[in-house]
Amino acid sequence: MAKDMTLLWGSGSPPCWRVVIALEEKNLQGYNQKLLDFSKGEHKSPEVMAMNPRGQLPAFKHKDFVLNESYGACMYLENQFKSQGNKLIPDCPAEQAMMYQRMFEGLTLHQKMVDVIYYTYKVPEGERHDCAVKRNKEALTAEIKLWEGYLQKGSGSFLAGKTFSLADVVVYPGVAYFFRFGLCEERYPKLAAYYNSLKNRPSIKASWPPTWLEGQGQDTLKDV
Repeated sequence: MAKDMTLLWGSGSPPCWRVVIALEEKNLQGYNQKLLDFSKGEHKSPEVMAMNPRGQLPAFKHKDFVLNESYGACMYLENQFKSQGNKLIPDCPAEQAMMYQRMFEGLTLHQKMVDVIYYTYKVPEGERHDCAVKRNKEALTAEIKLWEGYLQKGSGSFLAGKTFSLADVVVYPGVAYFFRFGLCEERYPKLAAYYNSLKNRPSIKASWPPTWLEGQGQDTLKDV
């Protein structure tokens, strides 16, 4: 089953981590995988481009089916292997609706994070403006406060209620990324509690980015 799968991925990438967590949750260990190095440009290799012409990771394949969008890959794995591993889509209509809502809101959260952390990488030096940096940071702060509020008002320990779901699979890597880049735990206690409570979940512990085990994070988000 898992032997028919191939995953090309990069350490620390939230989209890659989502797929690895989903594979772990569905007990699909033993798939073919290759860990690539972004700093060496390995995500632009012919092997990756053959699966993902955008030269981005993850690149995931099951049999002849290619899914390079991490959300799509995670949803596919849950739907194809419903009876295996942990159930990731709740039966309760209210929790299922909340799961899908938080999943796709997670894309906004991720994009606002990227706008701040990778501003100098993505924007040429001559096109950078202090006002844009300020605006991006304010937008990210407002977004994180929104998620802090979600967790404060929530009815359970997870994003969609009382059970771990696809919402947690796809959003948790981004939350972990925030704290890796210096987000203050005291300023966002509910988000920090969520982050710390899932660190030792088997799927997350087993898939923790190997590069994060080797070195310290950064403080880019310390003032957010």
